[in-house]
Amino acid sequence: MLDDIDRGDEHAWWTTQRGASPIVGTAIHNGHAVRENLLMNMALDDNERLREEDPFTAETIRGLSNRIVFHRSRFEIDLNRARDGAIYLRPEQAWGLKVWRTPPSEAELAESLAVHDAYYGMLENYLRGVEAQHGRFVVLDMHSYNHRRAGPSAPPTETSDAPEINIGTSSMDRSRWAPVVDAFMNFAADFDFLGRRLDVRENIAFEGRGEQTRFIHERFPQNGCAIAVEFKKVFMDEWTGAPDWQALAALQALVAGAAPVLERALREVA
Repeated sequence: MLDDIDRGDEHAWWTTQRGASPIVGTAIHNGHAVRENLLMNMALDDNERLREEDPFTAETIRGLSNRIVFHRSRFEIDLNRARDGAIYLRPEQAWGLKVWRTPPSEAELAESLAVHDAYYGMLENYLRGVEAQHGRFVVLDMHSYNHRRAGPSAPPTETSDAPEINIGTSSMDRSRWAPVVDAFMNFAADFDFLGRRLDVRENIAFEGRGEQTRFIHERFPQNGCAIAVEFKKVFMDEWTGAPDWQALAALQALVAGAAPVLERALREVA
């Protein structure tokens, strides 16, 4: 069952929650909403959009006291891309999908980009507050990815190329933040996930090159460790959108359990 921070409302861009912890969880591709004037011009239906969004990633961070959940679809504005590529105008920007019936107007583009600007202004202020309270902090930048692109009945992506948890670290000073990243990966790999262990690897399916982690490491080079976490969609059916609530509860427990581990690891950073 989703709470208010996961759902937002029909007009919300994002929802934030602050608590007494240096660990922050974000779900910036969780959203599905598109403002009405753009929705009428979209060439994609709801299911096509949902397949490339990251539904239920907000659920994985519900156990953290610091959370940021974005409610708009990445097909309206993709916060994890630089401003000049944050709106999918060409199929090659969107997995070969034709997103628009006709190109958005300049006014519509400006309105979407204003959300991108506002989000990053909010994010910096939010993290300045965490920094002022705790010094160093960790952002778990939660995403998910498809592994059955050939169809629901076709073979999935080879496991060698598709870890169940992919940790992206390319934009960080990896040696500086090694105590934090290694502690998170070791905890996740050792976690009892419904009676088994998860395949946790670094920079395999993705390398953490998104805009949010880059922004955090640029603005907080000494105190901010942003880890891009990509869950393979083993917690849902990527073709129907149906969630596996048991698997989601287990991932939520994993993330919540990692928070004290990360707090201890932060104290080991030189």
